[in-house]
Amino acid sequence: MSSTAKTLEPAFQGVGQRVGTEIWRIENFQPVPLPKSDYGKFYAGDSYIILQTSPGKGGGAYLYDIHFWLGKDTGQDEAGTAAIKAVELDAILGGRAVQYRELQGHESDKFLSYFKPCIIPLEGGVASGFKKTEEEEFETRLYICRGKRAVRMKQVPFSRSSLNHDDVFILDTKDKIYQFNGANSNIQERAKSLEVIQFLKDKYHEGMCDVAIVDDGKLQAEFDSGEFWVLFGGFAPIGKKVATEDDIIPEKTPAKLHCIIDGQVQIVEGELSKSLLQNNKCYLLDCGAEVFVWVGRVTQVEERKVAIQAAEDFLASQNRPKSTHFVRLIQGYETHSFKYIFDSWPSGSAPSVAEEGRGKVAAFLKQQGGVMKEASKGAPVNEEVPPLLEGGGKIEAWLIDGSSKIPVSSEEIGKFYSGDCYIVLYTYHFNERKEDYYLCSWIGKDSVEADQQTAARLATTMCNSLKGRPVQGRIFQGKEPPQFVAIFQPMVILKGGMSSGYKNYIANKGLNDENYTADGVALVQISGTSVHNNKAIQVAAVATSLNSNECFLLQSGSSLFCWHGNQSTFEQQQLVAKVADFLKPGLAIKHTKEGTESSTFWHPLGGKQNFTSKKVSPEVVRDPHLFAFSFNKGCNSFLYS
Repeated sequence: MSSTAKTLEPAFQGVGQRVGTEIWRIENFQPVPLPKSDYGKFYAGDSYIILQTSPGKGGGAYLYDIHFWLGKDTGQDEAGTAAIKAVELDAILGGRAVQYRELQGHESDKFLSYFKPCIIPLEGGVASGFKKTEEEEFETRLYICRGKRAVRMKQVPFSRSSLNHDDVFILDTKDKIYQFNGANSNIQERAKSLEVIQFLKDKYHEGMCDVAIVDDGKLQAEFDSGEFWVLFGGFAPIGKKVATEDDIIPEKTPAKLHCIIDGQVQIVEGELSKSLLQNNKCYLLDCGAEVFVWVGRVTQVEERKVAIQAAEDFLASQNRPKSTHFVRLIQGYETHSFKYIFDSWPSGSAPSVAEEGRGKVAAFLKQQGGVMKEASKGAPVNEEVPPLLEGGGKIEAWLIDGSSKIPVSSEEIGKFYSGDCYIVLYTYHFNERKEDYYLCSWIGKDSVEADQQTAARLATTMCNSLKGRPVQGRIFQGKEPPQFVAIFQPMVILKGGMSSGYKNYIANKGLNDENYTADGVALVQISGTSVHNNKAIQVAAVATSLNSNECFLLQSGSSLFCWHGNQSTFEQQQLVAKVADFLKPGLAIKHTKEGTESSTFWHPLGGKQNFTSKKVSPEVVRDPHLFAFSFNKGCNSFLYS
C-alpha cells in the first residue's frame, strides 16, 4: 500500500479483508459505516458507497467491486462526495477495483444481487435536510415491483392513481400485506414479489402479519379484494400505465473513445484498439447505453478523481437517461464487456483450452502423416479455468432416504457424506434470459444401490417437472466436474452416512459408522488450487495422512486445529479456516504450523509420525473436446475427443 493511500479516508482503513459486503453512508460529506441491520435499506435523500469483496479466480487475491448509490433526492454535493470517496476507497484497496454508479430505480443486476430478495427504497434521509422517518411509527407504503431476475422496488404514492394493469404492487400496512397483480403483469414478477412479501413480513412485522393476494379484475365481493379496495376509498376502475422516465431504455450506439485531459473530454479518432490506451492517461468510452471510464495504472489519485467528475459532467451535458450505466475500470482489470467492444484486444500469452487440444492432436497427426487446419499453434500448456456457471444463483439440495428426498438445510448445503446420495438443483440466470437450471444427482462411493436408483429416478422426475429445461448430470464422488464444485464454497466430503439405507447396511455388515461427530476424532484434508476444484475431504485420522503441501482440519472432542503445511498456499490457509467455520461455527480454532505442533495435536492422531512432502496433482475432470481432421492421402474424416 502506498503512503498516499494510507493518508486517505480513515473510515476505509482495514476494509476488504473478507468476502462479503460493506456499506457506508455519506453524512456531512464523510463516509460513515452503516450497521449491518440496515443493509438493504436505502434512503432517497442519501448517497452510499458499497464494497463487494469476492474470492479471486484460481484462489488468487480478492476481487473488488465498488458501487456508489445515489438516491433520487440526494444533493449534488453528497453525490459528488460519494464518487470521490469511491476513488479513495479504490486507492486503499490497491487501485484495482471496478467501480459502478447506481442511480435509484436504475440499479444494475450485479448490485441488486448483493441484497436478497431486494433493496428497500425509503423516502427521507440524513442528507440535504431530510428527516428520517421514526421507525416506531409504522407508515403504510405502496411499492411497485419490477424485474424478472432482480426485483426493483420503488415506493409510489399511496393512491389509486398509482395502480395499473401491467405491474405488480405491494401494499404494506400495519396488520396485513397485500400483493396486487395487474391483469397484464408478468408471472415471474408475481413470483418474485411473493419473496419480497415474505422478507417484509419477517423484517418489519416479526413474521406476525397476514398476507393477501388481490388479482386485478376479481369481484369486489371477495373478502381480501374488498378489504384492499376499501383502503383506496372503495372499488373503482384504474387507469392505464403511464410511461415515465424510468421506462426509457437507452439506445446502444457505436462506441466512441474520448481522452480526458485536464478535466476536458476530447474524442480520439481511429479504430478501437487497445494500443490507443496509454497507461498515464484516463479515457471515456461512450457506448450509449453504457459509459466506461478507463484509468491508466500510473495515473495519480487526483487525476482519477478529475476523470470521474469529467465523466459525470459529460453525461449531464448529453442529457442521457438515468438508466445509462456508468462503470470505471483500472488498467489490467478490465471486464469482458469492456474488452469485447474493441476491435483488437490481445488475449494474452496463455493459449486457450481449445488451442492446447489442437496442439496435442497436431503432434499426433504429424507422426501419422496427417494434417489439421489451423493446428500449428504452440506447444501444450496448462489448462485454463473452465467456464463456470453464473454466480449468485440459488442452491437447493436433498438427501435421498428410502424412497423419498429430504431437504438439506441452507446451513448444511455443501456437506456430503460418502455413504449417501443427494440431488442438487442450481437455479441461475445467464444475461437477461429466464432461469437456467443445473440438476445433478451426487453418488457417494459408499452409498447403497437402492439410494443410487432412487436418486436417478427422483432427479428425472424433477427434471420433467421443470419441463426438461435443466442440464442434468449424474456425478460420482471423486469425479466432480468443476462447474459442480464451484457452486459450493466450500464443498466438504465426509465419511459415513445419514440415510437409513446406509445405516442398515453397515449394521448388517457389523461395520462402524464413521460419521463426522461432535465428540469424535476427524481429519479433513484441504485440496485444490482454485474455486473450481477446491474440496475438503475427510481422510484417515493418522499422522501419515498429513502433507506439507496442504492444510488440514483436525477435530478432537471440543478442540479444533487448523494445520498449515510449510509449503501450503495462503489461499489454502484461508479455505481451511472457512471449512472450520462451516463445520463447527463459533468453535475456537487453534492454528498450528508444521513443526510447531504440541502433544495435544499429535495425541488424537496416534502420535507423531513421518508424513510426505511430495506434491500430489489433483485429478482434473474436464469436458471432452472434439476435433475434426483428415489425412493427406484419402478422403476419410476422423473425430477426436
